[in-house]
Amino acid sequence: MANAWLVGLKGLFTVLGSVMVATLIFTICTDGLPFRKDLLTPWMVATLVDFYINVVPLAAWVLYRESSWLCAILWIILLVCFGSITTCAYIVMRFLKLTSSQESLQDFMYFVLLRHPDEYGCKTLDKDGMEQKWKHSYVWTFRILFSALGFLMLGTLIYTLLSDGSPFREELFTPWMKATLIDFYINVVALSVWVNYKESSWISSIFWIILLISFGSITTCFFIAWKLFQLNLEDPVYLVLSNCGNRAENRYKFVGKRCNTGLDEQGS
Repeated sequence: MANAWLVGLKGLFTVLGSVMVATLIFTICTDGLPFRKDLLTPWMVATLVDFYINVVPLAAWVLYRESSWLCAILWIILLVCFGSITTCAYIVMRFLKLTSSQESLQDFMYFVLLRHPDEYGCKTLDKDGMEQKWKHSYVWTFRILFSALGFLMLGTLIYTLLSDGSPFREELFTPWMKATLIDFYINVVALSVWVNYKESSWISSIFWIILLISFGSITTCFFIAWKLFQLNLEDPVYLVLSNCGNRAENRYKFVGKRCNTGLDEQGS
């Protein structure tokens, strides 16, 4: 079953990335470049705000996941410039980097989402097995960040509704608006896969995914903030990625202790 899910997700994000590449090329060929003032209608601006707020958690994950700041910054620049094309490429790359033993596990998503000491060597660990880069908790910082982004998007939505009316008007669906929406919802698919992994029941997963589709980054931000409020302040913030924080933390400590023991033995 795990292998079937893994193959399915690889195929899904490969297809979605290809669809977005084709959409981008087609839209440029038929409607020109997007850098035009006439395209920036109020609802296009609101859609772009929605899109880039959804990019924030993806960028935060990439920043955490990469061992090199240079690589992380490069991926984030690509995320900002090419949106879901980069999202799909990065996710597929992470799936392809799984080892055969990790692929066979039921919880292979754990190895995709979280950094692992054996990938970067024991030098990234402190005495408790935590990564030096993210060993301090930023739980409050991220709570405030995602709550603020959620309210920003909520305010943007209400303002645009009041000032420009309903978004369900034919004249708003220009070629670039359609391309932006496709780009947006491919990122929503990626976030929905994570939400489904996080949630313990199908009912709650479906509930949150419906909200994601309906309200976009408002749901993304409030879901992440809610999960962050379930962490203790002393917890490392990366535990929000896992569907079981205690298990993830214990695995890190186990590997860390094993690495430190090996270092001690070598030193002695």
